[in-house]
Amino acid sequence: MMAMDYDDLRTEVKEAQEVSLEELQAAKAPTAMSAIREVEESDDADPEASTGEEITDELVIQVIPPRKDEFVCSSCFLVHHQSQLTRERAGLLYCSDCES
Repeated sequence: MMAMDYDDLRTEVKEAQEVSLEELQAAKAPTAMSAIREVEESDDADPEASTGEEITDELVIQVIPPRKDEFVCSSCFLVHHQSQLTRERAGLLYCSDCES
């Protein structure tokens, strides 16, 4: 009885990977200069974006202050429940994630 290596790839998978690798190697990869040219061309194609005009759209966000049982960590600036408060020094509060 022949021992099977269950970690070894199946034959059809190996062949598919080899073909894919060969196709990738044969394909012409973009160079740094071609990428720069492509970006410059896309900038030229959008004349409104390159004029330096200010954007007048406003983003409106409703800010909800922390509740009485919550605090803002002075290290990660996330709002946590009071149960995650680990340290308070000079009026600054720190959560258990930042202290560990």
